[in-house]
Order: sequence, then C-alpha cells, then structure tokens
Amino acid sequence: MEAVYLVKNGKPEVAFERKKIELKEPGNDEVTIEVEAFGLNFADVLARLGLYRDCPPLPTVIGYEVVGRIVKIGKDVKNVFESDRVVGFTIFGGYATHVITNAKAVVKIEQDYSTGKALALAVQYCTAFYAVNIATNVLKNDRVLIQAAAGGVGTALVQLCKLKECKIYGTAGSQQKLDYLTNLGVDVPINYNTHDFSTVIKEKVDVVFDSIGGKAFKKGIKLLDYGGRMVAFGAASQLEVGNFFSKIKFGLSFGFYHPVQFIMNSRTLAGVNMLKIGRFQPDILQYCMQNVVALAHEGKIDPHVGGMYPIEKLGEAHLALENRKTIGKIGIVW
Repeated sequence: MEAVYLVKNGKPEVAFERKKIELKEPGNDEVTIEVEAFGLNFADVLARLGLYRDCPPLPTVIGYEVVGRIVKIGKDVKNVFESDRVVGFTIFGGYATHVITNAKAVVKIEQDYSTGKALALAVQYCTAFYAVNIATNVLKNDRVLIQAAAGGVGTALVQLCKLKECKIYGTAGSQQKLDYLTNLGVDVPINYNTHDFSTVIKEKVDVVFDSIGGKAFKKGIKLLDYGGRMVAFGAASQLEVGNFFSKIKFGLSFGFYHPVQFIMNSRTLAGVNMLKIGRFQPDILQYCMQNVVALAHEGKIDPHVGGMYPIEKLGEAHLALENRKTIGKIGIVW
C-alpha cells in the first residue's frame, strides 16, 4: 500500500513524494476501498500551491474522490458490502492505493461503468447537483450563466441545467472549448479571453454559477434579474494573484454587498463547498451521490473524461489542470 504525499508547496516535481502507508481498521461507520483510480480537482492545484486554506499541514495526502472496490466494512455499514465496486468521496487522502472513508460518502456503481466517468460523479457532479437543486432551485426555462463551463463542474452544470430546459450562457477560454460547449448544448458560448461576458449577454439572467471569483463575480451579480440567484463555488482567478497587495486587490474586486441589496431585489447569494458538506452533512452528501449515480446509470447525464493518466504522470496532469488545458474530468490510474 502506498500514497502520494504533498510534501512541499510549489511545482509538481518538488511537491509530491510517494511513500508506503499502513492503514488502520475502518471505524464502525467506515469502509476501506482498494483504489482503481483517483480524480483531480482544481482544489488539488490550489492545495499544491499553498492557496487552499482547508488543506491540512504538510506533509499530507490530498484528493477527494476515488473509484475502487470495498475490501472491508465497519460493523454498522448497511448501504454497501465487501467486493462492491464503488465511487467514494474522500475528505483528503484520495491519492492512495487504499483509502478509508465514511460509508455515507460511498455509492455502488455498475461493474462496467467507465472509471473516468465514475470519478467525475463524486466531487464535480455532486457539487453541480447540490448547486442546482439545494443551494438554489433551478427552474424550467431559467436563463443561466455558467462560468468555466468546459471544466468538470461546468460540464455537470450544463447537463443538469439542460435537463431543466434552461437557456445557457457558458464561458470558456479557447475555440476548442467553445466547440465543446456547443456540442453540449450551450446556447451562447463565450470566449472569456476575447469577449467580456457581461457585454455579450444582453438580458438579465436568473442564475449565475461562478467558479472564477474577483471581477467576474462582481459582473455576474450585476446581470441578475429580480429574484436572481448567485451560486459561488470557487475562485480560480486567484491563481493570477501574486504579492500581498495584489491579494488585497483581488479580495476587493469581488465588490461590497449588504443584505438590504439582496432583500430589495429578492436576490440570493449562496456558497458551495462540498468538502464541508461531506464532513458536516454526510446525509446530504449521500443524497447527492445517490442521485447523480442514478442519473448516470439512466443515461441522463454523461461525464466527459478529458484524460486518464498513469500515476507516474501525476505532475503532468496537475500542470494541465493548472494551465486550463483540460476539458471535463481527469484522473490518475494506479
């Protein structure tokens, strides 16, 4: 058994180190999973760069999702059994050949379901499902703006909003990604490197899903119609932040808001952090996971896999994600 430890902040070649590990026995409500593959998320990049405040002190094992087979269960576990193939949400610890996680963070999947697609269901599709159905309630025919729509969560949001027949504006950073969004069914793809989405969109929108933060967040708020909802689940633009003063400038770029502004316009601001949901609301996480796995098995959603890398190319995968070279989900195979 082994794991990849984050031992130092910086470039992948100096940040990660493979080490042997020994696992304790699973607790009463936990399961042990022998891992086929683990997924990468943007939070992993932020953790590696020292920008993710929830990351434990180094050295630590990061990673939030795995696909594999259950090899041990605690005595109180009823929803899955030994030898079940599952997708599991991990609160860190995912970069390992074996993980222990709460049984409520695990759902059984079909034996022949794609490993890469299954990885997307844990963090990315659960984040999108929570954002669309719990943080807010996207309604039929809503006008929706999805930032970074070609990413893993973005793809999930597009598919879930298409199920509700929404009109979708989606931003991305290249022509390849715009073509991808068109094929997904995005009504108005927008290249954020060449166009300002806030001027391209000529109408008010009902929902904005923001993973960019900063100025994009501020512009998104201004696009909201009466009764509009802003759902924020990331701040990817912080990668462009350097020194202390630029960090202050970045924080200020979100703008300043008072509850009265939202009350008077009947608007909503909601934040989504699935790590906190997994840690403090495991029943809600189980609800989200059961729903996205069911939708996947019914063929109503279809995760896009941008690449599955061998463990030896973890650094390459990290850099691809950091430099926004990926589309959909990427994962690492042991």
